[in-house]
Amino acid sequence: MKNASIVNGHIIDPANNIDEVGDLHIIGGKIAQISSSEKLADNQTADVYEAKGSVVAPGLIDMHVHLREPGFEHKETIETGTAAAAAGGFTSVACMANTSPVIDTPEKIEQIYNIASKTAKTNVFPFGSITKELAGEELTDMRGMHSAGAVGFTDDGVTVMNAALMRDALTMSAELGFPIMVHCEEHNLNAGAVMNLGETSRKLGLIGSPNAAEDIIVARDIMLAEMTGGHLHVLHVSTAGAVELVRQGKKRGVHVTAEACPHHWILTDAEVEKQGTNAKMHPPLRTQTDIDAIIEGLRDGTIDAIATDHAPHAPSEKAEGMVDAPNGIIGLETCLPLVFTYLVQPGHLTFAEAIAKMTVVPANILGIDRGTLSVGGVADVTVIDVETLNRVDVTQSRSKSQNTPFNRWKLKGWQTITLRKGNRIGGHPSS
Repeated sequence: MKNASIVNGHIIDPANNIDEVGDLHIIGGKIAQISSSEKLADNQTADVYEAKGSVVAPGLIDMHVHLREPGFEHKETIETGTAAAAAGGFTSVACMANTSPVIDTPEKIEQIYNIASKTAKTNVFPFGSITKELAGEELTDMRGMHSAGAVGFTDDGVTVMNAALMRDALTMSAELGFPIMVHCEEHNLNAGAVMNLGETSRKLGLIGSPNAAEDIIVARDIMLAEMTGGHLHVLHVSTAGAVELVRQGKKRGVHVTAEACPHHWILTDAEVEKQGTNAKMHPPLRTQTDIDAIIEGLRDGTIDAIATDHAPHAPSEKAEGMVDAPNGIIGLETCLPLVFTYLVQPGHLTFAEAIAKMTVVPANILGIDRGTLSVGGVADVTVIDVETLNRVDVTQSRSKSQNTPFNRWKLKGWQTITLRKGNRIGGHPSS
């Protein structure tokens, strides 16, 4: 844990309503002073970072990543995934449970923390699975996994189709105070689907998934959350209907939160014809109507958080064609500039609002003590260059995988410095 000063930056900390130019000082890995004219003594400061013209924000939090370890280390590891996270300005990530074996016992939660303590660049917070082996038939030992450090529970990748099991999971959520993170697809409606059901799927002769497949499960789970008092979190919202269902649930006082990913509010399903498997994910890319609804949901607070659903796959796997290739794209290193370029610059969100959805809001949902620049708090910090236009170059990715539809895109709003407990863990090569 180092001492450091970040000087002359535009400090944005939504948790404390700070939005001003000043200096941020770090002592012993903790935030010591903000915007103080009093400088730290020379012998107290190990590193000084000039941030004039840049934004200084809390370290970003991605509450939805697939680190693939254990079991799929050819796609990604905790070491490489968190290196990509640090390169993208993230200091904390929450990893999904669909590894091999599935993270479905307290011992496996402890295993993730143990691996992360040795290899991770960022903080790693694991989810446990809702059902044993993601089979949808029997609940896991949620109480034990929560005690071991699970920040929530999810069968992400598949839907818990048994409503009684989901009711019981949400009942446990109400008792112990953790979120149930739900992947919402009615599998009987999207069987064999490889993209959105619509004009492009019909043109390409591919099986499509209708919006109703997502909307039906979102509606069901909101009703179950309303019945039990549990905390429901809707992962990767992709449809206009799901946005409206979450909006109406919030108005009724249901404890429901939601997230959206950049690909779902930037790209339409027409991208499949252009990019093939690099545009294949579940839930799939939808239509401009859905994009507009998601942006409005982000704007009005219906959608609480921004996440990546970072889903690395080996190039050979993505080369198998639309029917056989796995779903998902990487996103940790492009999320921040996509947010700035496609949400902040057009005026959909202020930068403070966008940063909140990537810091204090996910921290509150997960119940972790990160996402702020509070004096005395852990010095996880991200510095962001909002002026330089850079081009995405997937060959420079720190991830093991390169499956992205955003390669060669020109974007603004890149991370330049990432600090974890005052130690530099990432930075743009030119910084």
